[in-house]
Order: sequence, then C-alpha cells, then structure tokens
Amino acid sequence: MISLKSPRELALMRDAGKIVAECHSIAREFLRPGVTTAEVNAAVDKFLTELGAIPLFKGFPGETPFPASTCISVNSQIVHGIPGGYVLKPGDLVSLDVGVKWKGWCGDSAWSYAIGEVDAEKTHLMAAGRYLLHRSIFLCASRKRWSEVADDMTREAKRLGVTLVRKFVGHGIGKEMHESPQVPNFMDRDMRRSDFELKPGLALAIEPMVNAGKPDVKILGDKWTAVTVDGKPSVHYEHSVGLTANGPVLLTEGVGEPFDPLVEPVRPA
Repeated sequence: MISLKSPRELALMRDAGKIVAECHSIAREFLRPGVTTAEVNAAVDKFLTELGAIPLFKGFPGETPFPASTCISVNSQIVHGIPGGYVLKPGDLVSLDVGVKWKGWCGDSAWSYAIGEVDAEKTHLMAAGRYLLHRSIFLCASRKRWSEVADDMTREAKRLGVTLVRKFVGHGIGKEMHESPQVPNFMDRDMRRSDFELKPGLALAIEPMVNAGKPDVKILGDKWTAVTVDGKPSVHYEHSVGLTANGPVLLTEGVGEPFDPLVEPVRPA
C-alpha cells in the first residue's frame, strides 16, 4: 500500500535528508588517493554514532547482515559494495550510498565521485548518470504516471550510449527505508502492471544505476557487492524526493553538486 505524506511529514523527512547530506560531505573529505574505503565508512559511522542517528544499512538483513553504515562501490562495482581494505587511487570512480533514520523518518541518497582525474568514459558516464537522475525528478512535475518518467529515462540512456541496470530499482521511503511503490529506472512490459500515479504526498527514492557497458549484473562471493559482468564502470545517483502540489522537492538536497536537468551531457566522439 502506498503511503502519502503530509507537508509536515515531508519536512521531517527533510531533516533526515540533511543528515544524509552531511554524511556525504564528511565522506568527500576522505575520498582521496591513499585512503581505504573502510576509513571513509568509519568517518561516517563515527558522525552518526555521535549524533544518535540510525544508519539504515548496518545490519540490513541478507544471507549475511550488511556490515557497514555505507555502501561504497568502486569502478565496476554497481551497488552494495562493502567498505574494506581497498586503497583509493587516482582515476577511481566511487559510488557512495548512505541511508539514515532520524526521529522516526528515513533519508537515502547516493552519489558517484571521481578520485582525481578520470578518463573520458568515466567522465561521460558520471554526466549521463547525473542528467538521468535530475531529468527524472524534473519530469515528475509534468507527468501523470511513473511509467512516463521511466520510459523517458530508458530512451535518454539509449541516446547517450549508456545502459540502465534492471536488477535493482528505486523505492518509496518514509518511516521505513523501503516502502511501496517500487520505482524502476527503466521501462518494460512488466513495469506497467506496477505503475503508479504521480501525486502530492509521494516520497520516492529515485536511483538510476548506469553502466558504461552491458546492463547485466553479477553478485560477488560476499553476497552483497553487485558488479558489471563486462568489467566496465558503473555509477549510482539517488535522491529522496517528495512530490508536492508545487512540484518535486529534494529531501536529500545538499548531496552532490547542483545540476541543470535540461542541460544534457555531450556524448564523447
């Protein structure tokens, strides 16, 4: 069942989103060559512990509970990367995902960051991922159903020469991290059966995961880390978004850099 949020409840979710944005800000200070992904996670975990906020990912159930407060996925890792001993180096592409519960409400946002200078393929992939996220949020103001947004995202990804991961989807968010509805980042026949109307009160975590190569995914032996099958890089961009009578609002505003959804990335020659 889809739960609609009141303006007051969306404001409370914005408070959780501010903490998510602060986590990203702290992590960015550590995202540099010579730092391990475990050290990045430890900085965020320390902040959340001292604040008294709940890290939504730590202990998340699975074959083995997720062991960290953040998901940190590097290069060909798509999502759910477990922080550890990997040492960041120039040219790496890092996707950081943070989920927080604060005073009973959740915020969830992911962003992809370059470590130093990255190559043309990764530069274009990052631009494409940001564009697809921001364009989809922008379109929520003028489309009646999510399928219209997903269809646009699918066509734009193809035009830009990137692929959308289909194994994972976005989700509703509120008092729980994962609520109805599911929010696919792509369009297919099955999605029409679970389509939903875009209306004020919806709170959605919109999160395209975009690959430079094939869209296919495999899960590593740690039972969590999802990687591209062809070893090509991937990016993950996500905002928690509230729909209002005046259009969509970013509940996790402050994560990543501002981006104009109408300025498209240039496809490399």
